[in-house]
Amino acid sequence: MTSETVIEARGLTKVFGGRSGIFKGHSAGTRAVDGVDLAVRLGETLGLVGESGCGKSTTGRLLLRLIEPTTGSVFFNGRDLTELSKAELRRSRREMQIIFQDPYGSLNPRMTVGDAIAEAYVIHGIGDYATRQRSVREMLDLVRLPHSAAARYPHEFSGGQRQRIGIARALALRPGFVVCDEAVSALDVSVQAQIINLLQDLQRELNLTYLFISHNLSVVRHISDRVAVMYLGRIVEIAKADALFANPAHPYTRALLSAIPRSHPDELRHRHQLSGDLPSALAIPQGCRFVSRCPFSQERCRTIDPPLGSLSDHRLVACHRAADGTLPVFELNA
Repeated sequence: MTSETVIEARGLTKVFGGRSGIFKGHSAGTRAVDGVDLAVRLGETLGLVGESGCGKSTTGRLLLRLIEPTTGSVFFNGRDLTELSKAELRRSRREMQIIFQDPYGSLNPRMTVGDAIAEAYVIHGIGDYATRQRSVREMLDLVRLPHSAAARYPHEFSGGQRQRIGIARALALRPGFVVCDEAVSALDVSVQAQIINLLQDLQRELNLTYLFISHNLSVVRHISDRVAVMYLGRIVEIAKADALFANPAHPYTRALLSAIPRSHPDELRHRHQLSGDLPSALAIPQGCRFVSRCPFSQERCRTIDPPLGSLSDHRLVACHRAADGTLPVFELNA
């Protein structure tokens, strides 16, 4: 892994809804992503975690410009994707792809597996019929499926096999950057392990860079080089995976880690339980957006929004008390 940045978000914001007018009234809309700064380095896997509804999947789609940002920029290999024309963006699609959560819903049930994979070549005008069929067979080999799968339909496969098909389709154009959006969450645990191992093998073989979005912290710890923690539309902590799981700096990260199931029934563990309810994205609190649930909040937390600042161990944290070293020591085990 190098420090070269493949894709970077700067001040990325996405507001859904919102209306104004004499008869419509006024609504500010839902700030699903709110000022996100994020960079993914060449050859790494950056895990993106957080509660459901925090904006993880929206962030992944914004990075690929599958949905348009409200404000902010996304730089891919130095080019601002938000300024590309439709034709330029289509050409860029060959370099960045996404693996979706639901392997069945993301496949056309009326298309054979071979046609689904070959569709990428057709759209981009790559090769003739014979060349495309040969490429389809190569992709099936890559994801450990038999060539006979090309003539069959998605409903004829298991969930794990369908996800392998989804991976083959995403990698058909040999992109360098791939967003894995909850790519294993719909699978059984044993199948999850197989798909994770496949993704890691493919990363080494093809020199891939991943943004791995998941709510499963155990999986994220296994596959990620670095981890970004998201809360209510904003990144609150970024650190190397080993450092984050050993010593989380943000109170929200601490609560997430303490909720990981114990590996043994006799293992004693402190539960860093959160108080209060998750605020609405329609009414984000003033100051720190975690203040209503944080057990360590102070008066300044209610009025001043903490920036995502660097600590001495090179991690980034958006917390006043973590920044000045007054946050109590984290103890996961009793």
